Amino acid sequence: MTLDAPRSLTFDAVRAAGAIVARELPETPVVAHPLLDRAVGAEVLVKHEHVLPTGSFKVRGGVHLAARLSDAERDRGLVTCSTGNHAQSVAYGARLAGTSATVVMPRCAPQGKRDAVAALGAEVIIHGDSLGEAAARARAIADGPGTPAYVDTTDERIILGHATAYLELFGQSQGLDAVFVPIGSGTGAVGACLVRDALAPTCRVVGVQSAAAPAVWRSWRSGTIQQAAAATRASGLATSNGYPATHDLLRAGLQDFVLVEDDDIDVAARLLATHAHTLAEGAGAAALAGLLAIAADDRPRRVAVMCTGGNASADEIARLAA
Repeated sequence: MTLDAPRSLTFDAVRAAGAIVARELPETPVVAHPLLDRAVGAEVLVKHEHVLPTGSFKVRGGVHLAARLSDAERDRGLVTCSTGNHAQSVAYGARLAGTSATVVMPRCAPQGKRDAVAALGAEVIIHGDSLGEAAARARAIADGPGTPAYVDTTDERIILGHATAYLELFGQSQGLDAVFVPIGSGTGAVGACLVRDALAPTCRVVGVQSAAAPAVWRSWRSGTIQQAAAATRASGLATSNGYPATHDLLRAGLQDFVLVEDDDIDVAARLLATHAHTLAEGAGAAALAGLLAIAADDRPRRVAVMCTGGNASADEIARLAA
């Protein structure tokens, strides 16, 4: 099924975003790792998005946002909320655009990500125990004349920037049976579906979310926006509600959506470290965990997994040796 996307979310818009992003960021590699293929029992291509500045695919959204800001937004500065990678992307984009950024982060955000956001020049405010509470605080900061402009994680400029990862992927790799995509708010998966529909319509897009933060999965399954506790160790997946801006697009575009346990994400991260020379954070390993959750006989034969981020916390790195 193809996306019935808003008029601004078109393949032509993704290609235009790709030209903008390519001026600032290098193309990331897609690499086959024979040891990983042997362990999984399939041909697995890893899209190494963790090598980008900020260590995550989300910087693509910040770069595209920077090029599309209105004069009023530049004058006001930006405010957003995030557990880390979106925060860094907005801070990076604000610096590119020559404006200020304020980022509200929940207390669960890893210290390393807090420090990285501050190092990019953004003001960091710690508020709330969940991303939802941090979002409410960020919106309050943006409420009033002369206040910063709020940048939602599902802003269409962000989605189009994220989609450029898949513009690269489908240009680099033909004949894919499936691509597995980790889902927090779902912007990356929406981008995958947009590009898949144009370039590889037979390829399945499979979303992956932590069972300890299943709100978007529940929303996809039920057809209505759901909330759920976000207790996952994978900070990039720690969303506590479905997102109206991506909900319908995910329901139309995903062929499947799987939940994985946090321990299984750790197993996948260990496989990436030992079999693909790759240090991935939890969200970055989730796509591989989703592939491994499929029964061996049912796994696609030629598949891409998105290593979306490499900002592993000290705890995540310690668990690799467990």
